[in-house]
This record gives sequence, C-alpha cells and structure tokens, in this order.
Amino acid sequence: MSSVTVRSTDHQVSELFRAAFRRHAAGVAVITAAGPAGLTASSVASVSTAPPALSFSVMGSRSGRALLGAPSLVINLLGPGHATLARDFASSGGARFTPGQGWADLPTGEPYLPDAVAALRATPLHRVPVGESTLVIAEVIEVILGEPDHPLIHHDKNLFIGTGKPAPHHIEPRP
Repeated sequence: MSSVTVRSTDHQVSELFRAAFRRHAAGVAVITAAGPAGLTASSVASVSTAPPALSFSVMGSRSGRALLGAPSLVINLLGPGHATLARDFASSGGARFTPGQGWADLPTGEPYLPDAVAALRATPLHRVPVGESTLVIAEVIEVILGEPDHPLIHHDKNLFIGTGKPAPHHIEPRP
C-alpha cells in the first residue's frame, strides 16, 4: 500500500485533501429555499436525534448566499432517478425548478421533491464560516419520507446508485 504524507505547502495539502475526498463516497442532496433557490450538496450529515439536527456546507455562490439567508430550508435526499437533477443543480446555468423536474411547494413556500427518498425541512441553528465555505447546522422540523429507494451517491466526481448490497463482514487486505 502506498501513502503520501505532505506538510510542506498549503497548496499541496489542499490538492491532496481534494484527492482524499474524491475517494470518499457521499450521499447526494439538493438543498432548497423559498425564492426559489437551490444547490446540490454531498456534505449533508446527521448531527443529533434529540433535537433532530443535520449539517451541510455551502460555498459563496449566489445560490449558497440565498440558502444562508433563508429562515428555513428543505434538504431533498436524492435517489436513482435524480442524477440529471443533481447535475443541473451542481452547475451554474443548469436547469433549475423546471416543471419537468417534479417540484412542489410546501405550504411554507419551500420547493421540495415529492419523489425524493426523503425531504427534511429545517431551520438553521448556526452558520459557521470556515475558509471558503460556511458550515450550517440546522434543526429538522418536518420529515417527508418518499418511497424506499437506493440512494444517489457521489464518488470521484461521478454519480452512482447505491445498490443496497451489504459489505462482507470480513474483507481480506489487498496485497
């Protein structure tokens, strides 16, 4: 097994940091707010069950700034049928909130995907600037569960469908 340890320059560490997280698979979500505004995120994580809370990070894009200023958000956890939508919301100029994407509005005004694996309505508790991003910690105040389905997964700059196949209990190390 080869490994790389770098401590010499911030640039080298930053590049290796990016490479490390390209190797880390993560679920994909589209986070929305009334307006509408939205973006694709793979940084969503559960923080607490009492109270129910989650976290995610956003960059300083126009959509990111709109989400940071919103009093409430919806975190749409995506499934296999949402790969095109995830790509659209990940790129500036991508199609957003079109009639064919299946959006509906909650009574409170936020757009959500009724066919998402789950839609979590949340209110921000903390916004913490960290470098070029802002970490948001939000309390979940409403959960809309869709049909059970496999998750959409981001790994190494690509989207994949989680198969639901469990990993073996014991994996032999690679030679």
